[in-house]
Amino acid sequence: MSPTQRQRIMMISTHGYVSAFPEFGKPDTGGQVVYVLELSKCLARMGYHVDILTRRFEEQRSWEHVAPRVRILRFPCGGNEFIPKETLCDDIPEWVAAAREYLEEKGLDYGLINSHYWDAGLAGQALANYLRIPHVHTPHSIGAWKRDNMDGDSDELERRYNFRRRIREEKVVYDECDLLVATTPPQRDLLIESEYDVPRDKIRVIPPGYDDMRFFPVSRASRLAIKRELGLTGRIVLALGRMAKNKGYDLLLRSMPTVFERIDDARLLLAVGSTEPSDDERKQIVELKQLAARLGIEDRVLFRDFIPDESLADYYRAADVFALSSRYEPFGMTAVEAMACGTPAVVTTEGGLWEQVTWGLEAVYANPFDPEAFGHAIASVLAHRRVSDQLAKHGSQKARARFTWTGIAQQLLRSLGGLDQSMIRFDAAGAEEYDKIDERQPWKATV
Repeated sequence: MSPTQRQRIMMISTHGYVSAFPEFGKPDTGGQVVYVLELSKCLARMGYHVDILTRRFEEQRSWEHVAPRVRILRFPCGGNEFIPKETLCDDIPEWVAAAREYLEEKGLDYGLINSHYWDAGLAGQALANYLRIPHVHTPHSIGAWKRDNMDGDSDELERRYNFRRRIREEKVVYDECDLLVATTPPQRDLLIESEYDVPRDKIRVIPPGYDDMRFFPVSRASRLAIKRELGLTGRIVLALGRMAKNKGYDLLLRSMPTVFERIDDARLLLAVGSTEPSDDERKQIVELKQLAARLGIEDRVLFRDFIPDESLADYYRAADVFALSSRYEPFGMTAVEAMACGTPAVVTTEGGLWEQVTWGLEAVYANPFDPEAFGHAIASVLAHRRVSDQLAKHGSQKARARFTWTGIAQQLLRSLGGLDQSMIRFDAAGAEEYDKIDERQPWKATV
């Protein structure tokens, strides 16, 4: 493929709230949405046209402009209500039928499909078979790994996460797609060595990226000014993200007494939750507050609501340490964003990022299941200015050298070199009409 040929690429991310300006904190709206949007915009800047195909529900528009040469196309399935990603697979055939009808009606031709997560993988493979074009699948997380790393009653976990169905369907997608994109070397190894049994030469390791126009270091004086503006005092340990058990916020709380014993002015800022928390999310937040009280640290733990995306970089910069304490974490994009802002990071060893950083130079890692060790790692960064400065400098350099979206897009395009080029088509005709869609007549599928 060549950018001068105005290749048209189809991205598929069927679950969650996918939009040009996503409201983070909503269910199933987080790192994957950012990944798809930013990768699409980078590919568009390289000259490609990108359509992001997703599910339409809750009276959403049938299409949305994202950026030059990038748009979102939404197709209905399963009714008008939100459907969790664990069960959306039941409605994927309806979604595929709706998408096929639209592609036929508009005469759209694509050279490549890149699907994200297993529900979109099912849709992507079905459309790839129909259109006779290559299918690149990015799992983001893997069912077998999640199953094996979750605590709790196995029957309850199966009921909630649909593991047997998921793993069976993942195996089919991994077997049939043309290329798999793993976000970390451990994820690649799992795909090879587990029940999926994927050939090594079918996998490329391409990490997620971050927006280096938003996340970058600022001066120490600016960091202090931001901290004052946010009403924060003392040395701040920051953890943020959606409210989910796998994020390990309870493990982080258990590690904090070790920090507080050594650092008199340390505070933990937990910015967790969502704009519209579910009953389960509210329950988990109450449980975290109760745990802080039992540990006797409630006066040193600051609970904040969901942080708007436009304020995220400032919160990273206001923190003295960013803590990623997940029980399992496919990658750990929030830690990379914090590093990019010049904030030292202590990251979990139960995930993919720790193997891609140099301990003590670019970040520090520890096992959150050992609260004392995780606490000592945080305290050591707070206690020693030279350590903190070294992590801030080299962590931001690592992020910029390895994890920008431009670099990720280039790696994806290079990975296509091993595919059958005769299958990869382009359609330059009518490119100038690409963004001219009549909003007044939203398309509705008849299936």
